[in-house]
Amino acid sequence: MGTVGAARKLASAAAYGGGGLSVLGAGLYGLLRAEAKLARRAIGETTGAPPDATGWYGRGRPGPAIKVALLGDSSAAGYGVERVTETTGAFLASGLAESADRRVHLRSYAVVGARSSDLVGQIDRALPTEPHVAIILIGANDVTHSVLPSQSVRHLSEAVRRLRDAGVEVVVGTCPDLGTVKPIAPPLKQVGRAWSHRLAAAQTIAVVEEGGRTVSLASILGPEFAAAPALLFGPDRFHPSVDGYRRMVDTLLPSTLAALGFAPEDEAEPEAYRGEGVLPVTTAAVEAVKTAGTEVDGTVVGGSRRGMRGLWVEMRHRRRKPTAATEVPADDEEGAILPGAEDADRDRGPAAV
Repeated sequence: MGTVGAARKLASAAAYGGGGLSVLGAGLYGLLRAEAKLARRAIGETTGAPPDATGWYGRGRPGPAIKVALLGDSSAAGYGVERVTETTGAFLASGLAESADRRVHLRSYAVVGARSSDLVGQIDRALPTEPHVAIILIGANDVTHSVLPSQSVRHLSEAVRRLRDAGVEVVVGTCPDLGTVKPIAPPLKQVGRAWSHRLAAAQTIAVVEEGGRTVSLASILGPEFAAAPALLFGPDRFHPSVDGYRRMVDTLLPSTLAALGFAPEDEAEPEAYRGEGVLPVTTAAVEAVKTAGTEVDGTVVGGSRRGMRGLWVEMRHRRRKPTAATEVPADDEEGAILPGAEDADRDRGPAAV
């Protein structure tokens, strides 16, 4: 089965409750389960929680503040870093505050080791805070724990639906390419790459169907990481380093700004010379897997969201900006910082769960 057909079948299985096992084949699935156990031993168990990035950013900037919910797994939490200014949340909120010239209040609900099924509890905690946008990073643990792709996609689809029904904008960083993770040996490396690519494409279809937008993270853990593993992987050789988290946020930030209505005026329409355009969702989803930073979002053609080949989407490659200076989060809207925190870049304790 081709990649387009496989992605469509996974998304369909998730939507209608199918198992989706035949997409990969029972034998291949069994191999992945066995090899995944070996990979988990090589990677080791995650211990300790990263600093909590929850707080206020953009001190001195005008309001009203942008409220952000950060959901997902260890990549969202920033596992492996020592300082709050090195976390995914701090990079993201600082970049939003700088680019939008607004105060930002970020709440991190990400949990180390989370799978797509864990999003329901995170959203239960996030919705009462009425965020303007939710950033979701999920999927890698589903692959390494051999969760059926259709189940993984179904949980993500339900999560996006709940958020969109509540009026929250949603940006999902799709499953990264796991084929370059050093502790994962062949044949799992090749299987993991194929599985993560198809999962990312199916995630894209499901998310856009529910009114969210996706950003491909494929090569963030792909060619760039393979070329400089010592720089972009953390000590366990599985999670990103500080520089890796920074690059991941640089990829997500332009689409997050667009979701909030802060996209530059010159990005109002797709530009063909940048490889942008309007496509059926399954075609765009498979193309997006190939290039990190590719955004896929629903659109209307001739007054309709759907054509003969399914949902219409815009595929975009938004321009990245230089990384903003990362702030220590403040504890209140006025920007109060605990005594000594700026100098010490305090450890803010376990991530919110």
